[in-house]
Amino acid sequence: MIYSEKVLEHFKKPHNQGEIKNADAVGEVGNPVCGDVMKIYIKMEKDVIKDVKFETLGCAAAIAVSSALTDMVKNKTIDEALKITKDQIVEDLGGLPPVKVHCSMLGVEALHQAIENYKKNIKH
Repeated sequence: MIYSEKVLEHFKKPHNQGEIKNADAVGEVGNPVCGDVMKIYIKMEKDVIKDVKFETLGCAAAIAVSSALTDMVKNKTIDEALKITKDQIVEDLGGLPPVKVHCSMLGVEALHQAIENYKKNIKH
């Protein structure tokens, strides 16, 4: 399987990897077919994602997607973050092999889940 240089870069030296202990919300998704599991932590300040981290168990593409996505959403408003698509992530990474494009959807789903959990938490 051939990955772009940017995918390999994010895989070897992932950005924003880890856990936010006092996160405002967490989103976790998994794909039972490939076994990838992605967890996204967000720290908010007035509806702006001030910090974001991830923990991903999965292939090079899943880790690269998590890394690139967290770079893309940092300092974005909730509305801006929700507009990021799997295609934008794939494009940012310089492409993914067709059998790995589903990893980009996992990233978007984990982010959306974290944001939904944040919205639920602030309504209480």
